[in-house]
Amino acid sequence: MWGKSLAAALLGLPLTVGIVGLLALHWPGELPRVTLPWLLMSFPIWVAVMSGAFLFKSGLRAWLWMGGATLLCFGLIHMSKLLGWATELPA
Repeated sequence: MWGKSLAAALLGLPLTVGIVGLLALHWPGELPRVTLPWLLMSFPIWVAVMSGAFLFKSGLRAWLWMGGATLLCFGLIHMSKLLGWATELPA
């Protein structure tokens, strides 16, 4: 139970940020107009991701799946920017 709890607490927020980042970058429309609704949805997504950690059979599986999903999300974000599929906000 401790393994799942730690996975939920430590990997829940980064995974949520990755999911929301992917959705905001690839949602049709201007990025400044799309970002706010997705940021408002981040809390329910965070709760769902943290609750999902307890569906795994063991803490190790929770860590591996959530860690892999987090790395995948951030890898896809960086790949999208590198390939020009998503634009960054001007500084």
